[in-house]
Amino acid sequence: MNFKEIIENRRAINFFDPKKEVSEEKIKEMINMAAKSPSSFNLQPWSLMILKDQETKEKLKKLAWDQPKVTEAPVIMIFLADRNGWKEGHPFVEKNFKEMVKAGSMSEEQHDWFLDAAKSLYGADIEKQTAFAAKNTAFFAMSLMFAAKSLGLDSHPMDGFDHDGVKKEFKIPDHYWIPLLLAVGYYNTSETLAPPKWRKTYDEIVVNFD
Repeated sequence: MNFKEIIENRRAINFFDPKKEVSEEKIKEMINMAAKSPSSFNLQPWSLMILKDQETKEKLKKLAWDQPKVTEAPVIMIFLADRNGWKEGHPFVEKNFKEMVKAGSMSEEQHDWFLDAAKSLYGADIEKQTAFAAKNTAFFAMSLMFAAKSLGLDSHPMDGFDHDGVKKEFKIPDHYWIPLLLAVGYYNTSETLAPPKWRKTYDEIVVNFD
């Protein structure tokens, strides 16, 4: 399946086959593919919680507008955007710097400059931290949906959930924002797939303000 076919065929699927499991190999493959997503300053402020246990998904369903797909899809992913992913001492911030040094794109003496640049990009205030983390995590999420489709899987991103309730139920630390949930599995072919929704055209998308 080429990229045009992936774009044309990816849909937000409402009906999943609860009897058709997604293998651990496919889950790992799609995540590793999505990990190649672009990330500002390569800070990669994204993490995932993966839910497959039915009882756990039932708890999430109560906090996600009782959407049936939460329990019907074999896999539910909670996307986490790390608002602390710019701070000195953060394990991935420090790993990022060490990898840049190893690659020859920075020197050890540039550590303070690197931290200042990360703070300027990301950490000026809580609004900027949330926006930066959520934006980068959204890149990862979209790549993951495309990766899923390339592997023959279907998905559905969800905004309809109680953000604070999910954080509390799943003991998610406060420095994470949850941009979306994602159902992953196989389309239930016994259900009718609605026609694709309209999309803006080129002329509707491109604007100027002369």
